[in-house]
Amino acid sequence: MNEEFMSIDTSALESLKYYMPEEDTLRQLRDIFFLFADVTRLKILSALSITEMCVSDLSSVLCINQTTISHQLKFLKGEGLVSDKRVGKSIIYSLSSPLSCSLLGTVVDYVC
Repeated sequence: MNEEFMSIDTSALESLKYYMPEEDTLRQLRDIFFLFADVTRLKILSALSITEMCVSDLSSVLCINQTTISHQLKFLKGEGLVSDKRVGKSIIYSLSSPLSCSLLGTVVDYVC
């Protein structure tokens, strides 16, 4: 970066250098925002932010077939937004952390 021709002040430039996310972090952010780019995944995340559920419950509540729910849960689990636990014969899904819920809430607050 050629700093001698920049109009930005030195302290702002130092802040940018310090706070600008690394490329790997930016790729992870891109992947998470990709997850929010699908209405079905947003419905699943919204439902799971209220209560944990199995695939059949999600399917009934959201009026989406179980195959589609399962397929989308795979993406959400892969990025760490959703976790699961076995209860008897059922697998129950939930948001993986309060941070997942907070992230979704922040985005909803921004839109509304």
